[in-house]
Amino acid sequence: MSGLSIRKNDQVMVQAGRDRGKTGRVLKVFPDTSRAVVENINKVKKHTRANPSRNVKGGILEREASIHVSNLMPICPSCAKPTRVGHTQLEAGKKVRSCKRCGGNFDRG
Repeated sequence: MSGLSIRKNDQVMVQAGRDRGKTGRVLKVFPDTSRAVVENINKVKKHTRANPSRNVKGGILEREASIHVSNLMPICPSCAKPTRVGHTQLEAGKKVRSCKRCGGNFDRG
């Protein structure tokens, strides 16, 4: 488990940059560089060369680039607001991420 408060499939809101205020779902997380790829956020144009052997068409593709996790804030599933993430211990001894606003859990279980 990484030291990041953001995980794959979390709903997040962008706090800084040209996409400030937009929300999206986390597609991939890179814990070693503290970056994440968010759906429809930080779109960049990538120029690709055609490669018939791999069945790749050439042209300009638009895809999501990674964004630093310090610019993202998770949205609580309970209160549906962007929030900081805390950690609470369940009765079973499992540690889960929790909302600092309402106290609701981010993780199932």
